[in-house]
Amino acid sequence: MDVFITIQKAYYPLLCALGIPANLFTFYMVCFRKCGMSVTAIVYLGSLTIIDTFYVLWVILLDLTLTFLQQKPFWHSHPWCSILTFLQFGSLYSSSWIVVAFTIERYLVLSSTYASRWRQTHTTAVLTCVTIVLLSHLASIPMCWINAVVSINITMPDGVNISGPRCLYMEGPYSTTVVWVTTFLSSGLPIFLVVLFNSLIVSHVVQAHRLFTKEELRAMKVSGRNSAGGVQRSVLLLGTVSAAFVAFSMPRFVTYCVLRTVYNREDFNRNDYGLPINVASDLANMLQNLSSTTNFLLYCVVSRQFRHELVHLLSCGSQIRQVGSAFTQSTMKVFSVADHRSTTSRDPVNIVLTKLPKQTEFG
Repeated sequence: MDVFITIQKAYYPLLCALGIPANLFTFYMVCFRKCGMSVTAIVYLGSLTIIDTFYVLWVILLDLTLTFLQQKPFWHSHPWCSILTFLQFGSLYSSSWIVVAFTIERYLVLSSTYASRWRQTHTTAVLTCVTIVLLSHLASIPMCWINAVVSINITMPDGVNISGPRCLYMEGPYSTTVVWVTTFLSSGLPIFLVVLFNSLIVSHVVQAHRLFTKEELRAMKVSGRNSAGGVQRSVLLLGTVSAAFVAFSMPRFVTYCVLRTVYNREDFNRNDYGLPINVASDLANMLQNLSSTTNFLLYCVVSRQFRHELVHLLSCGSQIRQVGSAFTQSTMKVFSVADHRSTTSRDPVNIVLTKLPKQTEFG
């Protein structure tokens, strides 16, 4: 299956080249442009974009891209092997639980008036995201000991075999237990909570619509357009982000569970792509890694105001030229009117001044 390995060698560098700039640009658009999102939605989605960018750096760039390009990467030596593992799982935890926190917050906003007053604050959302990131990295500390640096034979491009260090997973009860717990906390439990609270949100919205007639809903929509618009848009974005999270994370969770149960034996070769489970597992990893780079596309598809701000930003140059041209024309018109008024007003002023002495003399 050399073709599949070649595809991965091309896929991950392309993902980095497109994903990192797209995530940074999305962060700018969400946080510094008027995209019609609520205050808390800006904080949660902006934090999610930054965490996904770090995930791309730690996992896709260093571990999956540059490893193919360097024979002896520094992160395959002590202590970088443990540090990189810690950072990778910390970003994975953070990304999953920020989506969960955003989902729960939107549910509370829709289901409780008190929660909407308390939750819809910038400070609360920031503290929540910071707490999630800190706890996620704290929970990732046990992952520092699941890998070990070992010396292996590496075949150089010219065919020469050399010995080099590699950060490899160590089979054992400790590693198996920690990885199972991590898989449950970073994928299984977040997926369950996201599906649960999104179902509750949908149920709440459906029940709310059944309480009113179409005319009452239309009147409420018109009267509360400014106050509820941000909540509605953030709920739509939440549904999109949640659906993408579940769709991209579920295959990896399932394939990993299969690998750790059905194929959990010492003689199993994870690099044998002649086995369908290895191909399916790597495809699931590729799909989950893709989820960290699709925020920009998701917002473009779902949010009309995000697309409007994007078009406005990209056409800024032409608008500036139009404004400059209009300003120049207006300035020329002002000066021409001023010159015209000064020319037409000179004679009356001179006449008044020349008549003043005559009136004084006869007085």
